[in-house]
Amino acid sequence: MPDDLPHLRASHEDRDRVVEVLRVAAGDGRLDAEELDSRLESALSARTLGELAELTADLPVPPAVRGKDVLVVEQHGGKFVRRGVWSVPARIELRTQLCRVTLDFTHAAITSDVLRIQTDMVHGKLVIVGARDIVIDTDGLNLTYAEVRIRPRNTAAESRPRIELAGTLLHAKIVERRW
Repeated sequence: MPDDLPHLRASHEDRDRVVEVLRVAAGDGRLDAEELDSRLESALSARTLGELAELTADLPVPPAVRGKDVLVVEQHGGKFVRRGVWSVPARIELRTQLCRVTLDFTHAAITSDVLRIQTDMVHGKLVIVGARDIVIDTDGLNLTYAEVRIRPRNTAAESRPRIELAGTLLHAKIVERRW
């Protein structure tokens, strides 16, 4: 934000940029869920660049906000867990063998309307934890001796976050847990 022009009116793009910085900061553990909610509400209602600048004044601003990055999980054996407050990229790639992966979206900041999870899982398990209104689409999965335990949802609502699963499962399982 230009420091010498705090009185200028903020644009939608200015607000979106601050929202993304706040989500990344929360994902890094710099803001708790309550503080994130408060600052997001203030950012979306801010009228000037000065109001927006106050919301990020105590946070490091990354040179490039990573909201559109890809989270790649390549692991052989063991567990991979992502939970708490974290910024969810638009795409996640899972390349695992003999591994249990837990993606907990309960307190996550999902930055896109559609989250694509590309899987290449062998002898593993993917646990997806999320709110009841998240739609999980499994049409893109290729299953070989695999199991998918996803409860069917009404996919007609356009405003819901959507998770699209694609790729291959070999002797693997996908399970959802809703709260």
